[in-house]
Amino acid sequence: MEVINTIGRRKAAIARIYMKEGNGRILINKRELEDYFPLSTLRYIVNQPFETTQTAGMYDVNINLVGGGFKGQAEAVRLAIARALCEVNKEEYRPMLKVKGFLHRDPRVVERKKPGRPKARKRFQFSKR
Repeated sequence: MEVINTIGRRKAAIARIYMKEGNGRILINKRELEDYFPLSTLRYIVNQPFETTQTAGMYDVNINLVGGGFKGQAEAVRLAIARALCEVNKEEYRPMLKVKGFLHRDPRVVERKKPGRPKARKRFQFSKR
């Protein structure tokens, strides 16, 4: 199997992954998964596509992550891994991943600040007199 290259995005985070057959090693910016994401919930998010398709420990993944916060980065990695698994076996894995919503790019981003306001929607206190 050749190396599969896919991309995943969430908010301001961009994850570029390179997946190949191996023993389940996940490197993020040349660091182990446990070092990069110390919270178990974030590691769970990253491993969700593998758990859904029962392919945990079958592929080595090398990930380049830039931008965003840790939650957005974890979800960007999840999207990229799901897309890579679809390239491996589209007929078998795609329906499982699609039902769980792992192939959907979440379009929600932070709303911009408007002029004359302290934040995007918040307003300064109104004084009648």
